[in-house]
Formats: sequence, C-alpha cells, structure tokens
Amino acid sequence: MTIFDVLNLIGGLCLFLFGMSVMGDGLERRAGNGLKALLGKLTNSSVKGFLTGLGVTAFFDPSMILTIFEAFSLRI
Repeated sequence: MTIFDVLNLIGGLCLFLFGMSVMGDGLERRAGNGLKALLGKLTNSSVKGFLTGLGVTAFFDPSMILTIFEAFSLRI
C-alpha cells in the first residue's frame, strides 16, 4: 500500500463523513419540527423507544435511521 492509497482512503472517508453531515442537516431542514415531535412521542419511554427502534430497524436500513436519529438528537 503506497502513500497515494492511504491518501485516497483518508480522502474517501472525509468525503463520506461530509456527505453524511450534509444529509442529516438537509433532512432536519426538510422534515422540520413535525418529525421531531413524532420521534419524541414514539420514544418518550424506554419501552416505547425500544419497540420503535425494533420496528424501524425491521423495515429500513439501520445506518440511515441512525443518521436521522442522530441528526435530531444533537439538536434537542
């Protein structure tokens, strides 16, 4: 593995992380307070939060849902 390969790997990782950040910000702007209120109602107790997470994971890609939850949890 050459230095060029390492730099490509680091650059690709940085681009991926930047894209995830932009996607989270865009999703928050687009969904607004409605999604935040819905997530608050669905996760206001530990049991409801667990069941919501279990159901959502069964239907969607876990990394996408994690990005959504993370985007809103950082701003609550």
